[in-house]
Amino acid sequence: MLSRGFVRFMSAVMSGKPSVVFVLGGPGAGKGTQCSRIVQEFGYVHLSAGDLLREERSSGSPDGDLIEAHIRAGSIVPVEITVRLLEKAMDKSSGDKFLVDGFPRNEDNLEGWETAMNDKANVKFCLFFECPEELCVERAMSRGKSSGRSDDNPEVFQKRYQTYLNSTMPIVERFKQRDLLQTVSGVPGPDEVYSEVRKLFA
Repeated sequence: MLSRGFVRFMSAVMSGKPSVVFVLGGPGAGKGTQCSRIVQEFGYVHLSAGDLLREERSSGSPDGDLIEAHIRAGSIVPVEITVRLLEKAMDKSSGDKFLVDGFPRNEDNLEGWETAMNDKANVKFCLFFECPEELCVERAMSRGKSSGRSDDNPEVFQKRYQTYLNSTMPIVERFKQRDLLQTVSGVPGPDEVYSEVRKLFA
């Protein structure tokens, strides 16, 4: 009997639509680090929702002030903006396999994606990095010393983490109920974490 995962994968191949893996986890869970390794080994295109929003904010876009206000508040940018930026980045890319990092972050994000993109892309699964709050804090604050990101400070981190608990974890449960969730511990060092991650793509 064929697994559901294999059936979904073959469906994506046969349809000619690009395939998408959503990547979720708390701030500082290691999403970006692991995505860069998946890109190197398996040829995926990494699209960070946060990076796309920060680039849009800095581009002089009319949405720039709104995006900055949400980033500083640790809240979620309206889904229409984020999905538009993701779709634009996918259209510009020559790739057909995408890691969408840091999205969907709430119910509205998921519904917005499904409305706009269900006919344009196939979601293979959601890769979820489990990591305790204390370790996420430590990593994010360490990153903040060099990143220059306006959201890598203790006050905004707490808001982001509460948003993650209240809004993103229910989405993780949704993917689990749909048999689309792959969970990996983000606690060990990057090499050890990746040894588990790569099994999902090999």
